[in-house]
Amino acid sequence: MSDTFTEVRPLILLRYFLTVYLTFHDLATLKYSVYDKANNAYIPRKDKISRMSNNTIEDVYDITIIGAGPTGLFAAFYASGMRSMKTKIIEALNNVGGQLTVLYPDKYIYDVPGFPKILAKDLVRQLEYQAFSYNVTRVLGERVEELSYLDDRIIRLKTDKNIHYTRTVLICGGRGFFKPRKLDNPSVNRLEGKGVYYQVRDKWQFQGKHVMIVGGGDSAVDWALELKDIASQVVLIHRRTEFRAHEGSVLELFHSPVKIMVPYEVREAYGHDKLESVLIFNNKTGEEAKFKVDALILQLGYEIDSSIFRRWGLEMINNHIKVNGRMETNLPGVYAAGDIAYPVDSIKLNLIVIGFAQAAIAVNMAKNYIDPRSSIFPGHSSEKRMI
Repeated sequence: MSDTFTEVRPLILLRYFLTVYLTFHDLATLKYSVYDKANNAYIPRKDKISRMSNNTIEDVYDITIIGAGPTGLFAAFYASGMRSMKTKIIEALNNVGGQLTVLYPDKYIYDVPGFPKILAKDLVRQLEYQAFSYNVTRVLGERVEELSYLDDRIIRLKTDKNIHYTRTVLICGGRGFFKPRKLDNPSVNRLEGKGVYYQVRDKWQFQGKHVMIVGGGDSAVDWALELKDIASQVVLIHRRTEFRAHEGSVLELFHSPVKIMVPYEVREAYGHDKLESVLIFNNKTGEEAKFKVDALILQLGYEIDSSIFRRWGLEMINNHIKVNGRMETNLPGVYAAGDIAYPVDSIKLNLIVIGFAQAAIAVNMAKNYIDPRSSIFPGHSSEKRMI
């Protein structure tokens, strides 16, 4: 009897292990599949396809930064260079730099440590070099639309073009998604890109030209002062008699050769293949004036949309993302830094240098979130073997 049992025992054990394997296999099949009667087979569940096939471990990043402004660029360097994290940065625009690139690339910045003064575009160039000297994946021209969670605390980011997977997210979206406020005037907008500009990337394109600028804020006044020695003529019109720009800039404006027309608005823009002239009118008296114009620069402010963050389930304070001192939001693994962040236990200051500090805090916390054994303190860069 013992000999018989000895012979049978391996078969019993084999049957046992096969039963256990098939049981767990069936559970996994039910979890990730549904039975298709027509084809007599299991097919992947639609909500699990990305976890099964398209999303291998190589596709998952340690941290994904949303926004490639100065804060986002520094965060990318810090994550990849200082904490050796697999890093991706996603930017809705087709270039990096955020507001520095879009709003005032040729303005000097005076409050960045180590630089008595530096042009905004040059600061962007230095930050870009610093970030992408390391292994950072750059994704431009994609707007993140959805944030959701998968198994194993993996975060799924859906953009208008792609799907991205990450363990943590750092939102450095400035003041949110923004676009220039357009003038409601068909004659103007039909010539956009043909002499009509809502954004200025290169001031030297206006050298020797007749330029008209519309607006009364910092951007309008700053561009008028920036172009006064480059353009042949600069005319600044504003619909009000008071300017909202910095007092010192307004004082400089009124002592400059810029021709100031208040309270005037644009009535009509003329030109076929390109802008040729602009008719303006006094909104108090109705008096009109026509100017030969090669370039019409409209600085009417920006429409800022931060509502998308609310739709993701983030807690907001006055259109800013609520964070604590660790730069943590109310969503696990999601952090915010820079102008978009509202620290409830600190003072909110929209300064580039503050964004840098918040980015460092957020990245160090994200590293510890992924690996609780890792130290929050990264060590000093002078002690590391960096490029």
